[in-house]
Amino acid sequence: MVDMISDEIRAFIIDTFLFGEETPLDATASFIESGVIDSTGVLELVLFLERRYGIEVSDAEIVPENLDSLARIVAFVSAKRARAAA
Repeated sequence: MVDMISDEIRAFIIDTFLFGEETPLDATASFIESGVIDSTGVLELVLFLERRYGIEVSDAEIVPENLDSLARIVAFVSAKRARAAA
């Protein structure tokens, strides 16, 4: 399941922010520091996560610790889904 989430989020980031350019994405690299996603892009990412995974992301959760790398996003989404299923 985690691999599927990772693949879907990776595809969304490549399609949306890298305009389909197949660039290797280091799972732990900061999207903000590398210029992949800006503040507006974070909001677009949150909207995608909410729609695709049926989760709610509160304003307090929109922080780099949750959304600034592929690995952090996957962990965040996985945790939110696990809590919702419990």
